Amino acid sequence: MKAVLVDDTTKTLRIGEADEPVLTEEDLLVKVAATALNRADLLQKRGLYPPPTGASPILGLEMAGVVEKVGAKAAGLWKPGDRVFALLPGGGYAQRVSIPAGMAMRIPERYSFEEAAAVPEVFLTAYLNLFVLGGLKPHHTVLIHAGASGVGTAAIQLVREAGAKSIVTAGTEEKRGTCLSLGAAAAIDYHTGPFVSQVKEITGGRGADIVLDFIGASYWEQNLESLAPDGRLIVLGTMGGSRAADLDLGLLLRRRLQVIGSSLRSKPAEEKLVLTRQFEEFGLPRLADGRLKPVIDSVWDWEQANEAHAHMEQNRNVGKIVLRIGE
Repeated sequence: MKAVLVDDTTKTLRIGEADEPVLTEEDLLVKVAATALNRADLLQKRGLYPPPTGASPILGLEMAGVVEKVGAKAAGLWKPGDRVFALLPGGGYAQRVSIPAGMAMRIPERYSFEEAAAVPEVFLTAYLNLFVLGGLKPHHTVLIHAGASGVGTAAIQLVREAGAKSIVTAGTEEKRGTCLSLGAAAAIDYHTGPFVSQVKEITGGRGADIVLDFIGASYWEQNLESLAPDGRLIVLGTMGGSRAADLDLGLLLRRRLQVIGSSLRSKPAEEKLVLTRQFEEFGLPRLADGRLKPVIDSVWDWEQANEAHAHMEQNRNVGKIVLRIGE
């Protein structure tokens, strides 16, 4: 089959030949129609984020497509021709992928493949960190950094559907407007100075119950100061550095704060199966009727994979960048 491959010397992308995926009795073989970009793809391309043991070395953490073959133990659940989308440990930038049948979700009838491909990674990541790790409750306030990113736009909507309130940070007026249109209660321009004072003002001095952070070290102190008592800081990325200069353990103790590191890709397959079922119950009805929706920045053909990556590397996207997979 064909796939988007990484040139090890130049770190650029090209379409080339790759091995066909292996189908086990519990798997589905899916013809991929579309995938979507994630920042993990940018890191893996540069050799900084190797795939989990046993996962495909091909980029791509999600996909949407059509079932071609069904393993013997999955025959009662799915059939050839079913439209499915799923989270992947890798392999989405290819014409075909093999997935455990339990990871597959049925694409809502109203969705195109491009729309469906923009759902799995960001919505499952947001669901994991808000509900499972963050313990989101209707009375909570959530501070979401990179609010206009794929995970950010998904998190805003999930917070809204839970009856809670979100505050976001975003760097442009367009991005802040998108966040507000999705249901964010407030949008902070991080270029104007420290966000902690604005969070405190918006929350009447209390702070946020949950902080979703992709930035890391450069936001460390402000994140802790932005938390309400018993608050949880969930670190999903280190775009602003991985080593914080100071840690006031007394602050953690006095306000009973929790700091949680989170990575969906490295979770065991069994936990991803459980997470998929949890999100499917909560999210699929809302995706089907329009209460939840993926925010798509742009759609590119897979021949344009380098240009699509550059678009994300330049931080120009609002929402998801989607790749159509060719014949």
